Amino acid sequence: MKKFIPVLLLALALMPAVLKAQNNQPSREELEQRKRELQKEMDAAQAMLNETKKSSKESLAQLRAIRAKIDLRSRMIRNINDEIKFINSDINAAHRDVKTLERDLDTLKQQYAQLIVSAYKNRSSYTMLNFIFSADSFNEAIKRYQYLKQYREFRSRQASNILETQEQLRLKVKNLEEQRQKRSATLKTEQEQREIIEKDRKEKDEVVTKLKGREKELLADINQKKKDQKKVQDAIRAVIRKEIEDARRKAAAEELARKKAAEAERKRREEERKRALAANEAARANNNTAANVPPPVVETPAPAESPAEKPSRVLNVLEATPEAVALSDNFEANKGKLPWPIESGIILSFFGKQKNADMERITEENDGIRFGTRRGGNVKAVFEGEIRRVFTVPGAGYVVMIRHGQFFTNYIGLQNINVKSGDKVRTGQVIGTARSNEDESAGVVELQIYKGTALQNTNGWIKR
Repeated sequence: MKKFIPVLLLALALMPAVLKAQNNQPSREELEQRKRELQKEMDAAQAMLNETKKSSKESLAQLRAIRAKIDLRSRMIRNINDEIKFINSDINAAHRDVKTLERDLDTLKQQYAQLIVSAYKNRSSYTMLNFIFSADSFNEAIKRYQYLKQYREFRSRQASNILETQEQLRLKVKNLEEQRQKRSATLKTEQEQREIIEKDRKEKDEVVTKLKGREKELLADINQKKKDQKKVQDAIRAVIRKEIEDARRKAAAEELARKKAAEAERKRREEERKRALAANEAARANNNTAANVPPPVVETPAPAESPAEKPSRVLNVLEATPEAVALSDNFEANKGKLPWPIESGIILSFFGKQKNADMERITEENDGIRFGTRRGGNVKAVFEGEIRRVFTVPGAGYVVMIRHGQFFTNYIGLQNINVKSGDKVRTGQVIGTARSNEDESAGVVELQIYKGTALQNTNGWIKR
């Protein structure tokens, strides 16, 4: 018993972790939804790759598109394996049900056979009547009759149970066969995906080999892109600083106007008080006033009440109004749930340093998430807000800045613009189209997010 206690304690300690792991397992519906999403992304990745192949030479964009395809197909294979686990579980359950029904059917048949033998031995109507009328009393005869009636009903139910069990068994066997066929088809799909991913890997290796022959050229392109990125960042920060300065001047002007209005109100009340005192003195000096009449009461006006101070949530001029505060809160509440800024496509690279797994000397650093889409694909606002600036940066195309309280989303790499400064936009509204770059291949759009002048890690904001 003492040896058993530690084992029991360990089992109890591990039980929450086991239950949590089970709860984290995706449901059948989630697997189906994930499969549809992965297929959609793989189609977009293939379309992206087809666009990049139109270029006269291989590019890092082409390599990224192939890697994206491989990654998506690997995830699809994992999803298929999870689906196979469900099918195996269904097959095992169906197999157990078939065995149980077969045992039940055998038992029912044996019982029914015994009933038939007994009925055959007592098949004579004379024997049944003799059984009833040989009773010692009328009540006992009634009970014997009811017994024979129940016996016949029991035989009928047994026959029905056998037929129902046979039908259940037939359906279970059919379901078992369907599940086995489904597993066979799913395994075939998995094998096809593995064959395709092997072809993709060979294609990737060929592209890498050709790119390594142009490594110096690629490094020069990356250095040039770094310079273009710095121009973009300088321009964005300059706009945000101007926004902050404009908001500060506006707040200062409003505060000055409030103080002037308060001072004017104070002077007006002071003048009224002086006039009331003068009238009171004049009334006292009037000799015609009866001595017993009390002097008029002069009401001293109460000082102007200062407005109740609201608790300061954030000392930020970009949140000077309740509307701006609410917009900031709503934007921040959607962290990790913001939609993609494109209708269809793939993520080419994430925020931060991205070391190329196939080319050791190639490292790119992104200030946001770069999305690949079709040429001229629509670019959409990821959240409601106000267009603050639309400007161009050499080498980067159009930049659209949308303000959401103290947050800014920046859409870099647009060619056609559908909005202008001051426009109010809603979530999902088309603001322009993607510009073709990367050796004139597919459209590439970069999304950056700022909180004030602080660049945010975009990876944590966008829905995966």
